[in-house]
Amino acid sequence: MEIFIKQKIKKIKKGDQSAFGEVVSFYENKVYQICFRMLGNAHEAEDIAQEAFLRAYTNIHSFDENRKFSTWLYRIATNLSIDRIRKKKPDYFLDAEVKGTEGLTMYSQISADQISPDEEVESLEIQEYIHKEILSLPSKYRSVIVLRYIDELSLQEISDILDIPVGTVKTRVHRGREALRKKLRNL
Repeated sequence: MEIFIKQKIKKIKKGDQSAFGEVVSFYENKVYQICFRMLGNAHEAEDIAQEAFLRAYTNIHSFDENRKFSTWLYRIATNLSIDRIRKKKPDYFLDAEVKGTEGLTMYSQISADQISPDEEVESLEIQEYIHKEILSLPSKYRSVIVLRYIDELSLQEISDILDIPVGTVKTRVHRGREALRKKLRNL
């Protein structure tokens, strides 16, 4: 499969836009999943995945064909996701009182035909709970945990994507697992 992608990259560098469309079709789900698992929001993940492909296309001439394209593309997506996390505004809580009202909370702003937050929380499965706990990890641990255990990449691939030494990847995986283990103790 890597040979197929390398052939497409050569065509893209010569200006064949349809070849890039084929590359996008091949990687779009994987890139979206990486972004979604890091951001926890489908709309943001779509935006970042699209931005990752745009960056890849505009910078395709800087891609070293002796390396794996997937690693290069995943690095772009991961870095963009980390940037989005850093720029993210603080979360608003549904039980916080709305300014200018007497005791009204954000719960009162939810229409009646939607599932209440209490019902939604009760219906969460263990997997969703674990995913939320992963999202609460610091970004340096979150990225390696997502890439290692959810995307099932090797330590070397993670090292290439994040541009950090393999030893640092191992340390972050270990510390991320320990932090996650502490968060999941009550499960």
